[in-house]
Amino acid sequence: MPSNNEKSRRYAVYFAPPENSALWCAGSDWLGRDAATGEIRPQKVGNGIAPGRLADITEAPRFYGFHATLKPPFHLHDDTNEAELIAAMEAFAADRAAFAAEPLLVAGLGRFLALVLEPASPEMESLAADCVRAFDAFRAPSSRSDLERRRQPGLTERQETYLRAWGYPYVMEEFRFHMSLTGGFDDQGLRAQIAAVLNDRFAPFAAAPLTVDSVCLFQQDNRRVPFRLSARFPFGRQMRFET
Repeated sequence: MPSNNEKSRRYAVYFAPPENSALWCAGSDWLGRDAATGEIRPQKVGNGIAPGRLADITEAPRFYGFHATLKPPFHLHDDTNEAELIAAMEAFAADRAAFAAEPLLVAGLGRFLALVLEPASPEMESLAADCVRAFDAFRAPSSRSDLERRRQPGLTERQETYLRAWGYPYVMEEFRFHMSLTGGFDDQGLRAQIAAVLNDRFAPFAAAPLTVDSVCLFQQDNRRVPFRLSARFPFGRQMRFET
C-alpha cells in the first residue's frame, strides 16, 4: 500500500533524452525549466515574440517537463507502492533493446506545436503500448473529474473505450509520439513566428535519428507543483542494427 506521501503523488512513464544531451538542453531552454534539476532557465526569444507571451504559451509543457508521454500521469493503486513501481520499471527496461527512431521534426498538433517523429516509428508505438499495459496495475482508478476533463475535447467511440480501460484516450493505435513545445493557442500570426524559431532551434535534431535507450519515471508531489524527472531506466539490450 502506498504511504500517505505516495498517495498524494502522481507518477508518469515518459521518454526523455539524457539530461546532458543537446536535445534535453534545447528543450529545457525553450520551456524555461529543467525537469531533472528544477532549475528555472531564462527563455531566449526573438523574431518579434514578447517574452511574457512565450512564457504564457509554454506554461503547460513547462509544468510537465520536456518529455514524450508513454504512460500518462496516475496516482498509485492502493495495492502497490513506489518501490514496487521502480522495481517493475527496472525489470521492464532490462528486457528491452535500444533502437533508433526517425528524426524529430517540428509540427502542429491541433492547437499546439510539438516535436514529432515523421514518419511514425513502429518501435516507439510498440514501446508506448507496452508501457501502458505493463504499468497499469500500478494505476489507481481515474476520478470522475479526471475522466470528464479527458472527455472535454470530444472523443471517438474507440477513444472513450480506451479512456475507460486505461485512464487515457490516446493509447494503442490512437497514440502519437510528441514532445510538446507549447500549449494550445489560436493566434495564427504568432504561431508562424514561433514555428520559425522552433524550426531553427531544433534543426540539428531533424538531421539524425532519435536514439531511444531508456524510459524515465517522472513524479509530482501534488497537483500544484511541477513534474520532475526522478529516475531513468536504461534498456538492458544493445541497439539492433539492420544487416
